[in-house]
Amino acid sequence: MRLRRGLIPLAATLVLAASAGPAYGTPGGDRGGRDAIRSITPITTVYTYGQKVSAVAVEYGATVNPRTLDNGTFGVADTIYNFRFNPIEDLPKLADRTVTRTYTNNAPTPRADHRSTPGRYVIVELDPADPGGWTVIVSKCPTFLCSVKVNPELPTRVVQRKDVHAAPGRGKGKGPVLAKATPRQSRPVTEASVDPQVDEFRYGSFLSAGMVLPYHYRLPRNYQPGRTYPLVVVLPGHGMGWDGDNLGVQLAADIPATAWSQPSWTGSREDVIVLAPQHQRVGGVAEADLLVKLLDTFVGEYAVDTRRVYATTVSYGSQLMWEAFAKRPDLFAGGLVTGGFPVNAGQATAIAAAEVPIWITHGEHDHLLNVSGARNSSAALRQAYEARGRTPAQIADLVRYTEYADSAFTLPDYHAAFGPTYSDGRILRWLLAQRRPAKSAG
Repeated sequence: MRLRRGLIPLAATLVLAASAGPAYGTPGGDRGGRDAIRSITPITTVYTYGQKVSAVAVEYGATVNPRTLDNGTFGVADTIYNFRFNPIEDLPKLADRTVTRTYTNNAPTPRADHRSTPGRYVIVELDPADPGGWTVIVSKCPTFLCSVKVNPELPTRVVQRKDVHAAPGRGKGKGPVLAKATPRQSRPVTEASVDPQVDEFRYGSFLSAGMVLPYHYRLPRNYQPGRTYPLVVVLPGHGMGWDGDNLGVQLAADIPATAWSQPSWTGSREDVIVLAPQHQRVGGVAEADLLVKLLDTFVGEYAVDTRRVYATTVSYGSQLMWEAFAKRPDLFAGGLVTGGFPVNAGQATAIAAAEVPIWITHGEHDHLLNVSGARNSSAALRQAYEARGRTPAQIADLVRYTEYADSAFTLPDYHAAFGPTYSDGRILRWLLAQRRPAKSAG
C-alpha cells in the first residue's frame, strides 16, 4: 500500500487532466503593451450547487486609479449552461452577468472587505444569483449516467466599456489613460482560474492491490502536527467519480468538500481536516475496502483526532459509507447521508452494534433515488437498535432523519439533498459534535 501526495493545486491538476490544455490567449493581442490589458483571470467560488465564476481580475500595466471605476466600467458575459439542466450544446450560449462591485487590488484575488487597495488589478465581482457562470460540465457518458469535470476552457468574456486610468500620483486629476474603452470588443480570459477555497486542497493518490484511489485533502492553514484535528471524509456522487479526465471535480461540483473549512457554513471556527476521495464506481464493497485502507494510512500520517472521524456523502457515496461503517465502525464517530442509497440489514446491524450516530436527509420528490430508500434506511437502523434493547430516546439520538419538500431546494434538483442539508448549519454542527468513546479511540 502506498500513499502518494503532491502540492499540485486543483487548477493545475485540472489542466493536466484535460486532453488538451486550455485555449488561453492574449486578450485582443494587447499583451506586452504598457497601456493595455495584460491579463484576465476568472475567480471562482463553490456555492451550494457548485462552482461559478464569481469575479474576474483584469490586469493593467500600472497601478489603476480606483476613483475612476464604477460598476459600469466592465461588462461580463458567461455561459447559461448548467450540467444538471442543460444540454452541452448550450455551453457557448452566453448571457450578461450582473456586476456588484468594482475595485482595485495588488493580486488577482478578491478582497473580503471589497475595498480598493493600490494595485494593477481591477476586481469585478459578479452576482452569484445570476443563472450563468457555472464551471462544471459533462465529461464522459459511458452509460446512461455521465461523469462531470471542471471546464478547463471557461467561456467567460469581458468588455471594457469605459476608459481605465492610472493612479494620478501626487498630481490631481484622473491620471493618464491605461486602456481606452473598447465597448465592442469582447475579450476571453487569459489565465487559469483562481478559487480561494478549492486551491487550498492538495492532490494525492492511494495505491493498494493494483487499485488506485485519487483524493484531495485540505489541512488547516495553521496546521500543527503536535495538535489533533477532526477529520471529515467527503464521499461524492456517481458523476464526480474519477474517469481519467476529471481530477478534483468532487471539490467543485457541489458544496460538501469546501463547506467544512468555512465558518459561514459550519457555524464554527474549529479547524478541520477534509479528505475528499474520488471513487471509480467499481462497486461499493471493493471501494469501501480501499477507502478504509486509505483512512488507516491517512490517520497515521496526519494529526487526526481518532475519536472524531466523520463521513458525509452525496448520492452514490452513501454505498461506500454504509459498507465502510459496517466493515470498520471503530474508525468513525458519525455519518451524514444526503440523497443516498438505502442501508442493507447486515450493515444496519453492524452500525447499531457500534452505535455510530447517523443523520439521513432526502428530498421528498427525488427523481433518481426514491425517498422510500431513505425512509427504509431510517427504519432499518431504528429496528436494529430496538433489537439491541435501546430506548426510543436513545434511538432518537443515534438515528436522525430529515425529509425535504420541494420548497427547500433553491435549484429544482430534488435529488441534491445536500443543498438544504448544508444550508442548515445545525446539521453540520451536530456531526462535528459526535465523538467516539475514549476506550474506542484508535
